[in-house]
Amino acid sequence: MKRKYLSYAFRQTIPVMVGYIFLGTAYGILMQTSGYSILWALAMSIFVYAGSLQYASIPMLAASVHPMYAFLMALMINARHLFYGISMLGKYQGTGWKKPYLIFGLTDETFSVVCDLKVPNQMSEDKLFFLITFFNQCYWVLGTLLGCVAGSLITFNSTGLDFALTALFVVIFTGQWMEQKNHTPALTGVLASLLCLRIFGPDTFIIPSMVLIMLALIVGYYIEHKKDEQHSSKEQASSIEKISSVTDEMITEQEVQLHDK
Repeated sequence: MKRKYLSYAFRQTIPVMVGYIFLGTAYGILMQTSGYSILWALAMSIFVYAGSLQYASIPMLAASVHPMYAFLMALMINARHLFYGISMLGKYQGTGWKKPYLIFGLTDETFSVVCDLKVPNQMSEDKLFFLITFFNQCYWVLGTLLGCVAGSLITFNSTGLDFALTALFVVIFTGQWMEQKNHTPALTGVLASLLCLRIFGPDTFIIPSMVLIMLALIVGYYIEHKKDEQHSSKEQASSIEKISSVTDEMITEQEVQLHDK
């Protein structure tokens, strides 16, 4: 049974494995070339485990920024977790001792895998969630380790490696676009982000765009819910009319039969 869980969870995380090993390697190389030891890099990947924030933390560590500034930067970079984390409350309910780690390990890629996960019959959902989350972090830590080793052995220009995380986001977005028939949420996110980028600038647009996306999706959900209610009411009214028509016909036939008698 354990092998069955491990095999299924591993297959679901293969795309993330490919991306995370490469991204973790790039992060490890950047940490090594910035003068930080392998222990620093591994500690960040184990205890922080926030890809984009880890990349952003390299210049912050080098500049010895104020802790409050680092906190605000971390909040801005990872503010999206507040929004899509809410949607996981139902899925993670009743997971027991696994829940704290599931919350800690919820990354963009893990969120994508867990949301689309089709749990086979006779398999525990919370066990699969835990294994998927754990495997994904292991890939990231392994990539970090490989990057630190490569960075200490090979000397090359690391400029542009931090773009790897952006590239992974683009690949994930493209894959979800191709899989989903309804592109309204994706278009809402793109347009809201571009609008907030134009208004607030590249340094402060993340949180406003997240709020705008959430409001737009709530309004869209409300409109769809109202449409469904109206459609349901029309169907009920149509059914009542059909039943009433059939009843009237039956009464008319009975009246005709009684009149003939």
